[in-house]
Amino acid sequence: MSHALSHCPAVLTTNPRGPLSDNPPDNTPANRPPKLPLSAWLHLPARAVETPRMIDHPSADRRDSPRRAPAPIAQAPVPQPIHYRASGRNGLSAWIAMPEIRGPQAAPLVAVHGIKRSARDQAEAFAEQASALGSPVIAPEFDETTWPAYQQVVRKGRADLALLALIEELALSGIVQGRQFDLFGYSGGAQFAHRFAMLHPQRVRRLSIAAAGWYTFPDAACFPYGLGTAGSAAELRAWGPLMAQRLPEFLAIPITVLVGSDDCVPDESMRRRDALDRQQGKNRLSRAHAYVDALHMAASCQELPPPMVRLKILQNAEHDFRSCVGAGLVDQVLSCPQPENTTTHNGESDER
Repeated sequence: MSHALSHCPAVLTTNPRGPLSDNPPDNTPANRPPKLPLSAWLHLPARAVETPRMIDHPSADRRDSPRRAPAPIAQAPVPQPIHYRASGRNGLSAWIAMPEIRGPQAAPLVAVHGIKRSARDQAEAFAEQASALGSPVIAPEFDETTWPAYQQVVRKGRADLALLALIEELALSGIVQGRQFDLFGYSGGAQFAHRFAMLHPQRVRRLSIAAAGWYTFPDAACFPYGLGTAGSAAELRAWGPLMAQRLPEFLAIPITVLVGSDDCVPDESMRRRDALDRQQGKNRLSRAHAYVDALHMAASCQELPPPMVRLKILQNAEHDFRSCVGAGLVDQVLSCPQPENTTTHNGESDER
């Protein structure tokens, strides 16, 4: 391995080894969710379910649908996302859409918002198709006061630990089953999602990230741009090496990277600096290509199997969540390939 790594100087070498809230944030009659206790909500009959406000997008041509997409388990009404208020002073709340029928191997989908923090939009966008597959949708709300830099996972508030605490709380309520979940993030949420998966790879079954402004590359650049320590702030120096140690597990996760074909104009929210542009590119489209290439290079240099990573370009989509949904984002996320070494999301065989 040392000989192979000598040709990849930029790649780090490692040793493989609450109750439901009756009131949403906007407590107007039009937006108020149903007043149901948790026990009633989990067993809600079909006739009591109302159709939520959904984000419009064109239906996909079934002939062009990815072959790995699991078949719907049954015809069921569209679940209405309900606001879940986490317990504790700094608990992480979420919008949750539960399917009428739980799929026997359907892991929950955690969908993380961008910097507009529109968690409800995330839950509504995935509710119908995830419900048809028997998967709950959990869209956490990282409020700006508690988690101002949630995208970087380990900064103030430790957004990663907040999400894990929410998952554990939902497990006690019977909403989540098993330890693993599918993880999706859009824009700032994509930054959170891939860094969370690098830090906690054993908890993520499948990873889908869309339109990230920038990435943590598996190379020797200082964290959070890479996994190195030189030049990193003192409070961040431990995280790069830890993620580097877990890199083989991370590269074993099926990963889908999505970006709009028209997301090629930098905006004020996208981080820009000369070193970052040289490392990753000058816009989100070029950075998505560079990130996928970096994952393949890291696996090759560590003599690991080729990663299950795919890049999907959303045609005619700009840097806008609704635009990406209209271009087929939901279909691509839900058709992300299954892990090859997993049999069910409920049992110990999930753990890598």
